[in-house]
Order: sequence, then C-alpha cells, then structure tokens
Amino acid sequence: MSLNLQRSPGRGQPLRVLAGGLHRALLGNPVRLVPLGFLAVIAVGTLLLLLPAARVQPVAGGFMPALFTAVSAVSVTGLVTVDTATYWTPLGQGIILALIQVGGFGIMTLSSLLALLVRKHLGLRTQLVAASETQAMNLGDVRRVLLFVAKTTLAIEAAVAAVLSARFWVINPQDPAAALWNGVFHSISAFNNAGFALFSDSLISHAGDPWIMIPLCCAVILGGLGFPVIHELLRRPRKKCWSVHTVLTLWGTVGLLVVGAVLLGLFEWNRPETLGHLEPGEKTLGVLGLSVFPRTAGFNNIDYGQASSESLLVTEALMFIGAGSASTAGGIKISTFLVLAFAVWSEARGHEQITVGRRAIGPAIQRQALSVALLGLGAVVGGSLLLLLLTEHPLEKILFECISAFATVGVSTGITAALPASAQWVIICLMFIGRVGIVSAAAALALRHRRLLFRLPEEQPVIG
Repeated sequence: MSLNLQRSPGRGQPLRVLAGGLHRALLGNPVRLVPLGFLAVIAVGTLLLLLPAARVQPVAGGFMPALFTAVSAVSVTGLVTVDTATYWTPLGQGIILALIQVGGFGIMTLSSLLALLVRKHLGLRTQLVAASETQAMNLGDVRRVLLFVAKTTLAIEAAVAAVLSARFWVINPQDPAAALWNGVFHSISAFNNAGFALFSDSLISHAGDPWIMIPLCCAVILGGLGFPVIHELLRRPRKKCWSVHTVLTLWGTVGLLVVGAVLLGLFEWNRPETLGHLEPGEKTLGVLGLSVFPRTAGFNNIDYGQASSESLLVTEALMFIGAGSASTAGGIKISTFLVLAFAVWSEARGHEQITVGRRAIGPAIQRQALSVALLGLGAVVGGSLLLLLLTEHPLEKILFECISAFATVGVSTGITAALPASAQWVIICLMFIGRVGIVSAAAALALRHRRLLFRLPEEQPVIG
C-alpha cells in the first residue's frame, strides 16, 4: 500500500501563478512599465482634480475636464477644455503643477534609462564605439542619472522662477504672493514644455515683455534639449568632443528656430490680427515666441485662430518634428527627422552609407527613425479623420489641433474647448500616444533587434 505524499494545490496557487506571470511579463519587457506608470499617475491626478476643493464651482459633471486636464498635464501638452486661471482653485492649480513636474521628470528619467537599457542590448562592438564617443553613464549609474536630472531640473526652474517672479512683482507690487506663484508656475510649465498658463489668454498680453518672454523661451529650449545633451555639454563643452546625438540635437534646434522665425516673421509681421499692432521690438519677441513655443511648449503668444494659413502650416511642421530625444518635448524628435533627412541626402548623392561627420548611421537606427515617423503620421491622420467625422470644424483647424495633441505641444486655434466629449477622447488618446507611445515604440523597436542567422533572396520592387 503506497501513500501519495504529493501536496494538493492550495486555493491561492492560481492567484500566485497569475501574479508570477504578470511579474515576468512586465520585467521581461520593461518598456511596458512606461504606459502603465503614466496611466497610474493620470488616474490619481484625475481623482484629485475631482475634489470639490480643486474647482472654483464644484458642480456635478466635472469628470471630463478633470480627466482631460490630468492627461494634458502628465503628458506636458497644455491643451485645455477649461480656463486654468478661472476654473481651478489654487489647490487645483497646485495639483496641475505637480502633475506637470511628475510628468516632465518621469519623461526625462524614463527616456534616459530606457536609452541606457537599449545600449546594454547592443552588440559589444557597438557598445564600445558608443562608450568611447559619448562617455555615457551605464545602468549601474541609475542613481546618478536620477540625481543629475533632478538637480538640473530644479536649478533651471529656480533660476527662471526668480526672474519671472521679480517681473510679475514689478507689474503688480500689491500682491507679492501672486507674483511668486505666477513665477514658479510658469517656470515649471516652461521647462517641462507643458504650456499651461495662469492667464486666460495664455501669454498674448505679455507677448512684448522681454523680462517674461526671454526667460520662458530659454527654459523651453533647455527643457527641449534633453538630459543626454545637457549632461554632455556640462562634461565636455568643447565642440570637437560632442557625440553625433548632441551635434544633431544642437544644430537641429538652431536650424529649426532660425527657419521658423524667418518664415513666421515673414507671414505675421504686418498682420494686425497677430503681430502687426506691436512695436518693432515687441514684434521681434513675438516672432521668437512663435518659433520656440511650437517645439513643444504650447504657450500662445498670438491668437492662432487669426493666423494665416501659411503660418499654421509652418507651425504644424515645427510641432510634428518637436525637439530633442529624452527631453520634455514631444513630436517625432529632431534626431529622427535629421536621420531621415541624411538618408534622403545620401540616396540623392548615390552613397550606400549614411554618414554624419565621421560616424555612420546603422540600418537599425534608420529603420527605427522611419518607423517612428510613420507611426506618428498614422496617428495624426487617424485622429484627424475621426475628428472630421465627429465635428463640423474645417480640416485646417482639425489637423492643427491633432498635431498639437500628438506632438504634446498645446497651442490651439481655439476649438478644443468646444469639442464634444467623443472628440475630446480622441484628443486624449493622441496626447497619451504622442507622449508615451513614441518613447515606448522607439525603445521597443531597439530592444526587439535580433540578428538573423540566414538571409532571404532580395527583390527590387519599383519605387516612385
């Protein structure tokens, strides 16, 4: 007679198996943690904004404004359906500011850490080349990455807040507390490229004030460079030591700012609806803001509903490209755009290899850049089609709004607040995809890179 000593499964074993499977699924692909983390922050932010004390008039039916604002703040977009200055109490504005800071800090750190993770999955030879060129941190320096991002963020925000607070105090000396709050709020909003403002007209009434416009533009540009570029500039300020990524980001930033300023100044300089009524010096500041804010800060220093069609088209291009990788900015990123531009230039010259300076851009990076650009284009086209079906607004304004949402910019022609709830859900999805989707897609594409042990016969389909 034999005894069966095998233990029968307990009641909690299925739950433990499920939890173990979920744990392995998440840790097996860390990219999945990014959207889940942002969704959790959005949920908490929405619940906090639903508190009666967060709204000036705590009435029923405030779920959509709370959700839309939370998504916009966490994704550092800046599109709003209600006036931030009059709809939310100081508590509500403080919650929005906290969501902006959490979203911006999370974007920079997660992007940087995912870049380090991707680098560890590269081949040994590629790792050695990258290490010798960039002297970048490795995954063992996660704590140093977090500390550096936090210190850099707080230092820039504090400096800009000091200048802005002093200026707002000069404008309104009777209320120093309001001046300090305005300075801190707009400094954090600018560096994180969020575009939230505590003025009903955004920055239109301050478009000619250099003590407000210049600090905000500097904060937006610095926030759009990205942590890897800032880190490298501080460690190696000499140009000849810069990595390809830093060169592409810096030259791309300068080039887009100059081209944007020239074109937008040409189209809006004499238009009385936008910049035509300002003095020449104020117009220059206005043109600077028109070139800086669409990449991707989201402050309105003109009424885009009155801008020319040419200006809207140029602004859409600037928004879609965005700023630097691993930054608080959105869009497909400068490096993606320039890699594709260099690919076209190399093809036109008949060169098989894409080169930037004395470095070559590998096929994997080219495919990732093309994938990110096409995914972004697909999101914008799909969102625009849905809004055309759900609303009666013209294509020009709908396309502008969809690109602004996907690129997490926040500038608006003024139709967002009037959209029905179904159309607002489309904008919410675009903001989330534009912020989390691009980072996750780029990292996932890199992590899925596998070397095949065979090659298939090549075909040559007709192109063009």
